[in-house]
Amino acid sequence: MKTGSFVLSLIALVASSARPAAAQTPVRINWTAVTGAQSGMFMAKQEGLFKKNGLDVELIHIQSSSRGIQAILAGEIAFSFMDGSNAAQATLKGANIVLVAGATNRQVFSLMAKPEIKKITELRGKKIGITRIGSSTHTSALYALGSAGLKPADVQLLPLLEVPNIFTALAAGQIEAGVVSPPTNARAKRAGFVELMNIAKEGPEFVSVAVGTSRAYVKANEDIVRRVVRSYAEGVQIFKTNKAAGLKMIQNQLKVKEVEIQEDTYNQFREYLEFPPYVSRKAMEAVLTDIAANDPAAKGAKPDDFMDMRFVAEVDKKVGGK
Repeated sequence: MKTGSFVLSLIALVASSARPAAAQTPVRINWTAVTGAQSGMFMAKQEGLFKKNGLDVELIHIQSSSRGIQAILAGEIAFSFMDGSNAAQATLKGANIVLVAGATNRQVFSLMAKPEIKKITELRGKKIGITRIGSSTHTSALYALGSAGLKPADVQLLPLLEVPNIFTALAAGQIEAGVVSPPTNARAKRAGFVELMNIAKEGPEFVSVAVGTSRAYVKANEDIVRRVVRSYAEGVQIFKTNKAAGLKMIQNQLKVKEVEIQEDTYNQFREYLEFPPYVSRKAMEAVLTDIAANDPAAKGAKPDDFMDMRFVAEVDKKVGGK
């Protein structure tokens, strides 16, 4: 072979080996809160599961379900974590949002209060921190208050945007109580605040956190949805079965440095994260019952109007169920 031909062949070989084996499809996914409830996506990113499934995922942070839904409808993102209530209300108003995977079918929150407050009834007339009106923290607060015979008008609910802000306000004495999720509830306990109710244990099944998108996006991008759900499910599975990887994610993504709080957060979400990640029909029925109290349109609605579990079912079939 002539020298010139050899050099050209060598250059061609190097160039071809430098090309990626397969193109990665770009996808933007929103996480809404600093909570272990969204561990599946964080694990999928940490463990390279998106790339394994041919996805180039950008995880972005937009606070709250409602703002995440708005970003989906505006075409700014493809998926977002969201609670069942906001997803259902948006769809009832014509947005056609659909839940494609479940995270928690329990409201994994604690109602934490100042040490001198021993019962929920003692919160009458007091300030209680939540993230936003209409959020999962709001729904959880209303459930806890209602269980003690209190109505929203009996307290002052203060929207503080992010769960860590609720703990900050509680520690500063700006509020008397607040609804927080792990790891923030563990931090509050460590600081001496009391847990008036563990809503995950004492409350009903309820779609607290799920992964949603638009039905239009699903129709146009079924294979992408399939790969995102698969990656998410694999992330949840690793979280629940590989403690070291789960603790690494909690430290790096949730910014938890204290070992005991890492452990507490891991143990709570190992119990409550769904795998396979179905949205529970019973939990969705509870959401619709709650909405129907103020919106008659929800009375004739069915869970399947708001969820598409076929992609999770494919994962379930492969792993053989729980």
